[in-house]
Amino acid sequence: MTKHINLHKNYTVNQRFYQLKLPLEIDCIIPDNDSVRLLSQFVEEMDLEDLYSTYSRIREKQATPRQMLKIVLYSYMNHSFSSRAMQTSCQRDINFMYLLENAPVPDHATFARFRSIHFAPCAEKIMAKMSDFLYDIGEISGNAIFIDGTKIEACANKYTFVWKKAVTKNQAKLLEKLADFVADCEEQYGIELVYQNVVKLKHLKKLRKKLYILKTDGKIEFVYGCGKRKSPLQRSIEKLDEYLEKLKEYTQKVHICGDRNSFSKTDHDATFMRMKEDAMGNGQLKAGYNVQHGVDSEYITWLTVGPQSTDTTTLKPFLKRMEMHLKFKYEKVVADAGYESEENYAYLERNGQLAFIKPSNYEISKTRKYKTDIGRIENMEYHEDGDYYICRDGRRLEVCKNITRKSKTGYRSVKTIYTCENCSNCPYKTSCIKGNNAKTPLKGRVKNLEVAKIFNQYRKDTLERIQSKEGCQLRMNRSIQAEGSFGEIKQDMGFRRFLCKGKQNVLAESILLAMAHNINKLHNKIQSERTQTHLYPLKEAA
Repeated sequence: MTKHINLHKNYTVNQRFYQLKLPLEIDCIIPDNDSVRLLSQFVEEMDLEDLYSTYSRIREKQATPRQMLKIVLYSYMNHSFSSRAMQTSCQRDINFMYLLENAPVPDHATFARFRSIHFAPCAEKIMAKMSDFLYDIGEISGNAIFIDGTKIEACANKYTFVWKKAVTKNQAKLLEKLADFVADCEEQYGIELVYQNVVKLKHLKKLRKKLYILKTDGKIEFVYGCGKRKSPLQRSIEKLDEYLEKLKEYTQKVHICGDRNSFSKTDHDATFMRMKEDAMGNGQLKAGYNVQHGVDSEYITWLTVGPQSTDTTTLKPFLKRMEMHLKFKYEKVVADAGYESEENYAYLERNGQLAFIKPSNYEISKTRKYKTDIGRIENMEYHEDGDYYICRDGRRLEVCKNITRKSKTGYRSVKTIYTCENCSNCPYKTSCIKGNNAKTPLKGRVKNLEVAKIFNQYRKDTLERIQSKEGCQLRMNRSIQAEGSFGEIKQDMGFRRFLCKGKQNVLAESILLAMAHNINKLHNKIQSERTQTHLYPLKEAA
């Protein structure tokens, strides 16, 4: 015990000795061009009224919400995302001490609560204020935005999937069992239920109530355990309770799925989708989120998080949320072929924005096979005056009818059906009409074309824009800037899996990543004297 006390005393003396040797001002040993200084100055300039409003009271001699935001952002800037790592850094790292400003080191639970309880409700507003500030100082052009998406794995186990198709199938089987069970109970116990061959939850509850009345009137005692025989009434009641519990479970799962096809048991907002990171190489589905980035001048100006497995239906919600929060509006929207649809084209036109979206057939249309396919509408001669097409054999395809198709989002598009007058004895029939089956043999078929005139006009206008000199420059910058933002976050920062659960918390985590990325980008631009540069120029041919 004496030796232990002496060691403790020596440790105290050494600690005091080293403390006297440290500079009294931490500010003195941090370089002037360190990114921590830029971060501190940037956050000090921001209006954080929304963040402060999430606190009922702020205690004295503790880290303020502004200091907490600085520490969390600086930790993300240095590729550290764990709340325990933030606590350790505040205890050991001088830069974190500089941001803490002599306040007590917050506990790791405090950082976790700050991220999910305080920052998450106002994350979009704080992101918008950062983008507005970058726009005011000329770092963001506000002219063209480059949009792209990626899928990031959720904080959920890969084997916690629930498939909507399987649940609805099992629910239908259970309802059939319930109908038979109700009929058996009516016959066995003389109970009459008017349900007209459609069993509803109210009928089951009424049946359960009547079975318990029979138990009370007959003074039947329920028995449990080995060697005891249950009465038929007890078995019926227990079976009904089991069915009711299962029906409740299926109904709840269908409600959680909503419009989706699946969800995870550990994160109900996550949807199972294919990821680019497929270690097994078998195309296994994983729970994840579709993260959309809008990049301008290499800064992430806006982002959204959703359960969609494709990018097509994410464009409208993205633009609506961005227009709702940002004080400026983009004139040009640049995206890849995954965002092309008539609905998106129509929305951009109504919103007064120019679409620079690469058509989905842009690359394949350059191939010889595509150009020589006589069955394609692009390789047929169109006569606008009579509104008909001429095929390779010189036969006319005239308008047969107009049909309306409805997409999953509710958008209605009009399709025009063109039908050939007669395809008999045509030498090009096997090359023109695709497919052959027993129900509709090739001999008796005629050529039909389904044409979306509005969509084709949108595609034609967009194709002219992206093939211009400005369009080539914007498409090149989309590849560099939008895809580059995901490369920096997933590869450089090493962020490939969310730490939080729930859509709101995942969105907050994505915004923290984007804000950290923007501060790092601003710091690098200042150091390399590249500020207020918005687009990479096209290389001129020698």
